Amino acid sequence: MSRAQATQARILRAATAEFAAHGLAGARVDRIAQAASANKNLIYVYFGSKEALFDAVFEAQVTQGLEAVPFTVNDLPAYAGQVHDHCRKHPEVIRLTAWHRLEGADRPEPTTATPAYAAKLAAIETAQRDGRVSDACPPAVLLALIVALATADSPVGATTPPGPANWPGRDDEIRAGIVEAVRRLIALPQNM
Repeated sequence: MSRAQATQARILRAATAEFAAHGLAGARVDRIAQAASANKNLIYVYFGSKEALFDAVFEAQVTQGLEAVPFTVNDLPAYAGQVHDHCRKHPEVIRLTAWHRLEGADRPEPTTATPAYAAKLAAIETAQRDGRVSDACPPAVLLALIVALATADSPVGATTPPGPANWPGRDDEIRAGIVEAVRRLIALPQNM
């Protein structure tokens, strides 16, 4: 890895923490540069602007992170469980997604413009056509609902289950509930 690549990687790591904590508007390039042990001007040289750096962080963390979760249309409940697990291990993914939605309403959603996303939709459409998955929702809506269920227990979610966050077995119960909810969501009418 060249020196320039190492510096860019440090900037991306520092920017991930800064944007996850403060969002685009609240993030400070000075803090990113200091945390990355990099000259502030290099951020602009490598990324162009704070907004472009945010987009690079979002793309790296959210798009690549979620696409790292194995997808199989033959087991969408397990997929939801794995997305849930990934987001629990990487809470910055959820926080960056929330900031992107709050502050980037006019910015494109990179997760829906990837070949992997299109492949997921095509697989769901085929499974619906073959009668393996309910066709009550269009593929894009179904995938959005699966991801929403998988991330329902996030720290920035609209709702979280009541009770202390550290009760014994809580994570297992939530994950099991997510998997069951997706199983019912995709079930064919005769299998409900």
